[in-house]
Amino acid sequence: MGLRVARGRRVGIVLSIISCAILVGWIIVLLLTLHRSFHATHWRVAWVGFDAILLAAFAATGWAFRRGRQIVIVCLLITATLLCCDAWFDVILDLGSSDIWGSVASALIVEVPLAALLFDAARRLIRLSSLIAMGNSATEKHLSPLWKIPLLRVRSAGPGVQSTTRE
Repeated sequence: MGLRVARGRRVGIVLSIISCAILVGWIIVLLLTLHRSFHATHWRVAWVGFDAILLAAFAATGWAFRRGRQIVIVCLLITATLLCCDAWFDVILDLGSSDIWGSVASALIVEVPLAALLFDAARRLIRLSSLIAMGNSATEKHLSPLWKIPLLRVRSAGPGVQSTTRE
């Protein structure tokens, strides 16, 4: 199992690096080639569709909370991310228009705080799940920050060396 996990981590690292390199190139292309404004034929479909997806994310999150399922963590992260995207596009696309202050207010009063609440709920549930998985060997007070908790109990023993911990 440890070898498969280590290989999966290496593949994940390589794919992340490749994705970042491609995205940097794409951002440069967009920066140099995009027009300052653009007329979108399906503007209404795009926004209504986005809000329908956001509604589905909220519904899935509520369902997962109601059922007490671990998938609620994924739902929380997706919903929070969609809220951040909604706030970003509302504000950016209203720059220079009379609707800008409504978009800024909506982002600052509703969307961003709600997204932060959902991100924090996901963080807390991940920490709680880690605590429960560790059993009595850790307490909430002594649990490491999420960025320090090893994935699948696989710890890096040094450059290129993997070791697994078993309890």
